[in-house]
Amino acid sequence: MPERGKARLAAARRVKLQGRLTKADEWGASEKEHAAAAQGPARSAGADGKARGGDGRQEDGRDRGDWPDRGRQENSWEKDAGADGGRKDGARSAGGGCEDGSRRGGWLREVESPPAGERLDVGTTRVLAKSRSYVQALIEQGFVRVNGTSRKANYRIREGDHLSVFIPEVKELAAEAEDIRLDIVYEDEELLVVNKPQGMVVHPAPGAWSGTLVNALLYHCRHLSGINGVLRPGIVHRIDKDTSGLLVVAKTDRAHRGLAAQIKEHSMTRRYQAIVHGLLTEAEGTIDAPIGRDPKQRKRMAVRFTNSKSALTHYAVLRRWRQYTEVEARLETGRTHQIRVHMAYIGHPVLGDLLYGPKHNPMRLAGQMLHARLLGFRHPVSGDWLEFEAPLPEYFLEVRARLSQGE
Repeated sequence: MPERGKARLAAARRVKLQGRLTKADEWGASEKEHAAAAQGPARSAGADGKARGGDGRQEDGRDRGDWPDRGRQENSWEKDAGADGGRKDGARSAGGGCEDGSRRGGWLREVESPPAGERLDVGTTRVLAKSRSYVQALIEQGFVRVNGTSRKANYRIREGDHLSVFIPEVKELAAEAEDIRLDIVYEDEELLVVNKPQGMVVHPAPGAWSGTLVNALLYHCRHLSGINGVLRPGIVHRIDKDTSGLLVVAKTDRAHRGLAAQIKEHSMTRRYQAIVHGLLTEAEGTIDAPIGRDPKQRKRMAVRFTNSKSALTHYAVLRRWRQYTEVEARLETGRTHQIRVHMAYIGHPVLGDLLYGPKHNPMRLAGQMLHARLLGFRHPVSGDWLEFEAPLPEYFLEVRARLSQGE
């Protein structure tokens, strides 16, 4: 650990566990929505049983609306790049050397001096300031061209190359109801509390358009809050796919606003239980280290002291084994992957977390040992304090037993 981090942690360990928990293990949605656009609309079945895209058009390769297929893409771009296709005032983007022109179904961005020597996906990511996965999806779909020709992601940009990038319009895709069993802990007319199993994604996103918590909620409830859009109806806060435990879901907009205000004010109580690598010698402690997007691996977050946000995690040791420690974690902030990032930062990554911990998985775990055990908040309409606890799931208890047998 860097010396600055050690000093900060040593001082923080004197702080007793206190305060309220806020939302944790959340992630931004904007880049995921753009990636969804780059990978095309989600498929759904119409009344006639034919596969249809998010705009209702038949996905048989003949009609993709604003999404030219590979066979028609050349002509579509030539037509769209005509004299009246771009901005009539010839305005250039703030990035310099780029001209943005609105197109039917998206934007065409011309880059006159792309970064020479870099891979096409890396250079385009730098120019667009988007995630690398989003750019790679654009390249795979043929929406990125070098001197008018589609290239692979590993193409090395040369001096004098001209880059053209078609940025598809983001289309909001509606989630569909699916008959999936839910473990509902509490429900009334305004909200419900759900115990999410490990392995379930909270809402539809690229790579997981069905089988999510939202798909199940839409089947169970007639109405959900629409504040977060049609892909995330009712979702006030989120936890990772491989994190199990409690979430509160808003049925009405007024409930959503009230719950969101409590998260912002840090007055919602949330406690997690985790098993981490190594032995934590202190009985309790606080990790005060800012978190931001990892500049080298866009799917990861990292402790950073630039381009980051403050993050504060309290923890208390519950039990120790020979090589592992069980802890309770309480958060004062709700950064993406906060518990996982902070525990890895102090040298004790969560067991089973292959993103932030050891890459080998000798116990063959399906995901990280992290469970959102307790959730407390004021009812947004009645004002009553509600508190719920989800018992440790079977996967967690099994790992506990295996560790105890090895003592």
